[in-house]
Amino acid sequence: MRIKVYNPEVLYSEDGIVKIRRQDMEQLERKAQENDRQRIRLCAHKDVNDRLHEMFIIHARDTYVRPHKHLNKSESFHVIEGAVDVVFFDEEGGLSDVVRMGDYSSGRFFYYRIAQPLYHTLRITSEILVFHETTSGPFNRSEMVFAPWAPEEGETGRHKEYMKKLSQDVDAFSARES
Repeated sequence: MRIKVYNPEVLYSEDGIVKIRRQDMEQLERKAQENDRQRIRLCAHKDVNDRLHEMFIIHARDTYVRPHKHLNKSESFHVIEGAVDVVFFDEEGGLSDVVRMGDYSSGRFFYYRIAQPLYHTLRITSEILVFHETTSGPFNRSEMVFAPWAPEEGETGRHKEYMKKLSQDVDAFSARES
């Protein structure tokens, strides 16, 4: 596979027919572990202006994804490997839903699609999470809104505390729902 490096976390396939096999994903997993934010994505679309964005994304367990929502977009999420709780919030930061996900063989949900601008984040519960995400393009940073009640990504101490508290809240929420 021919790859163009956009930055250490974002790669684009330069092949006319994008084909991905397990060894490609294993190589990306190693690269994700080397990145400061422990994540990487391989874009199957050609650039930010494409109307359809398809990405194969890898996050390590401790990756912090600041709660955010997308305006004027839909998003689908398909777990290939690993386990994750996708946490949805109301506008004030209260939990509104938790979708426990895993790969197809796990018996958990392995796919979701949202078409509403809902705040969401990931609580990764496996050592590595590999997923396929599809969304509409073109990418416009102003259509991604970060939750004002959640720490910014650079605030390592604050986001670790936030995720610890969120994990407790998710466990309590899930216990009530089951």
